Amino acid sequence: MKHIVAGHQAVTAAEFAELALGTPLELWLGVEGETDEERAARLDAARDILADPEYRDLPDDLIRLAARVVEDHPDLFNVVPLARPARRLVRRDVAA
Repeated sequence: MKHIVAGHQAVTAAEFAELALGTPLELWLGVEGETDEERAARLDAARDILADPEYRDLPDDLIRLAARVVEDHPDLFNVVPLARPARRLVRRDVAA
């Protein structure tokens, strides 16, 4: 399947989302192993983008994109309950 957004071809779902939103997904989701300083800088950049009038519709776009994913891929939400581990009883001896 081929998706073209603003003249660019998206090969993966992540590329499609990035082209549709106009920002890299890592900006919103973070990256594994980022430091506290990197996280703070990333969140600061995200706040700046959300404050920009050009991106005022971004939250609505994200909601529409999420809703479309849910609609197109309901199997993502086939949740199977896992067995709960037995509760471990903690005995405390009370000194008399």
